[in-house]
Amino acid sequence: MTGVGTLVRLALRRDRILLPVWILLIPVVVTATASAIAELYADAGQRLALAATVAANPALRALTGPVYDAGSVGGLTAWRATTVAVVLVSVMSVLLVVRHTRAEEETGRAELVGSGVVGRHALTLAAVLVAVAADVMIAVLIAAGLTGLGLPVAGAVAFGLAVGATGWTFTGLAVLAAQVTSSARTATGLGSAALGLAFALRAMGDAASVDTLSWLSPFGWAQRVRAFAGEQWWVLLLYAGATLALVTAAALLARRRDLGAGLWAPRAGRVAAPPSFGSPAALAWRLHRGTLAGWTAGFAGVGLMLGSLAESVGDILDDNPQLGAVLRQLSTGRGALVDVFLSAEIGLLGLAAGGFAVQATLTMRAEEAAMRAEAVLATAVPRWRWTLSHLVWALAGTALIMGVAGLAEGLAHGVRVGDPVGEAARLTGAALVQVPAAWVLAGLAMLLVGAAPRLTAVAWAALVGCLILGQLGELLRLDERIRALSPYFHLPRVPGEDVAVAPLAWLAATAAVLALAGVTAFGRRDLG
Repeated sequence: MTGVGTLVRLALRRDRILLPVWILLIPVVVTATASAIAELYADAGQRLALAATVAANPALRALTGPVYDAGSVGGLTAWRATTVAVVLVSVMSVLLVVRHTRAEEETGRAELVGSGVVGRHALTLAAVLVAVAADVMIAVLIAAGLTGLGLPVAGAVAFGLAVGATGWTFTGLAVLAAQVTSSARTATGLGSAALGLAFALRAMGDAASVDTLSWLSPFGWAQRVRAFAGEQWWVLLLYAGATLALVTAAALLARRRDLGAGLWAPRAGRVAAPPSFGSPAALAWRLHRGTLAGWTAGFAGVGLMLGSLAESVGDILDDNPQLGAVLRQLSTGRGALVDVFLSAEIGLLGLAAGGFAVQATLTMRAEEAAMRAEAVLATAVPRWRWTLSHLVWALAGTALIMGVAGLAEGLAHGVRVGDPVGEAARLTGAALVQVPAAWVLAGLAMLLVGAAPRLTAVAWAALVGCLILGQLGELLRLDERIRALSPYFHLPRVPGEDVAVAPLAWLAATAAVLALAGVTAFGRRDLG
């Protein structure tokens, strides 16, 4: 463990801007949500009616979880803010740990640091300590913010610990992924897959009222701490045990591999590449196809699950004002309640597709950092051709996964309403409407790769900002000009609204301008 303190200070210095933003952002979102709920649902009767609506509808339970205490502002805050908070803290933990472990090995910096007086596990332990400390600070600030609003101290502390402890578990998952894989991109992908699985298990368990599924998910544990509803403190022991087990397993696995290598070794390639791999586009496809296949399968599964739940929204009274308010906070679409709910689901998938667009585009930065891009560009391949070969797969892949998700969702919903073909076509088109907004994020990532490669994390920050503005912007009553900063704000809410071509064209044009600027900047700067 020699050198841990120095490496912790190094990590804090490298993240001196983004880390404080994360630590402040999540508590502010939770506290602002509690304040908005206290204002919107000041009457206990309104809160009870809202809880009754959620309890009677599996679709809403899948999206946001169950309500354990409907009579209090704290109970509704825990219901509404838990999912967003645990997703954000999990994303932060995964990105932070991978950045300071596997990415350091991939770029060769870990070998340079390790050549000094540094222990074998010092780099990993330093990353874990920084991530856990950030999670603890988030928990403290959440508890302080909710207590400052006048909510019960015990519930505020339980809520903060549930959110922070979720970050601990995903810290352990990220450390384990960093030992198994040989690239930061794959480690981040495994962490993202674990996050998606946790959400899916929690959603399916809550929708079907099958607690066994929800208990398999760290997100389900966060809700079952039951903040402001008779706190179950013992649930926090599950987080402690899981985190300890994951970190211990990672430490044991680290002793069985060489520095820079992963336990999951890449397959040996052919002695000679086939003729079809003789171009930059073919190489880019080879690099992206595994990730694209995983995202496509995940989107298909989530689409089937959400589509099968959508019709249950129509089983409750359409004139329930509390339900209408909740659904319109999730998505500002108009029309029938089922269409509003479908619009909300597709909006969430669109945000997730933005994650794929960013990840796929930043593959170029990973190839450059690993010095593989230099080998390709040392040939007759021009820089613009290399960047466009990756960018094409990022943009096309975004459209593909959204199309597959819409098709799966439409088929599942169509089977329930007796029109699988019509609903499949309708919801596939609705899902593709989200694509231009995700392309804007890809364009931003390309611009950062070309002009400011050290700031590529800003692309992920932009995605998080879109998530907050889209899911909580209206509830928090943010000014429309602030919410308009998200490209998703300008999309028509389909199904339920007519599709306007103009905003889609403007978003696509914005993405093209950003991408072109990034490609041009990449062609003018030095590699590395």
